[in-house]
Amino acid sequence: MKKTKFTESQIVGILKEQEQGKKVGDICREHGISQPTFYHWKSKYSGMEVSQLKRVKELESELAQYKKIVAEQTLHITVLKDIVEKKL
Repeated sequence: MKKTKFTESQIVGILKEQEQGKKVGDICREHGISQPTFYHWKSKYSGMEVSQLKRVKELESELAQYKKIVAEQTLHITVLKDIVEKKL
């Protein structure tokens, strides 16, 4: 997937321009983005502040760590169960 040239805080700023009354076409032309891209961003980031966006990113990374821990523990449990079954 192609990486965007805009940071998430810039995207939030662009969306705020539309909330202030600027037309979508003018915003897209000014920033060099397409209207579908604008509306995709709007569906993803609508109503968020930069601080909220940072918190969401922190929570997502924390969740990824927890998922990794759970996967490792599940693997250990499965291996231990296999060992116990072979001994019996």
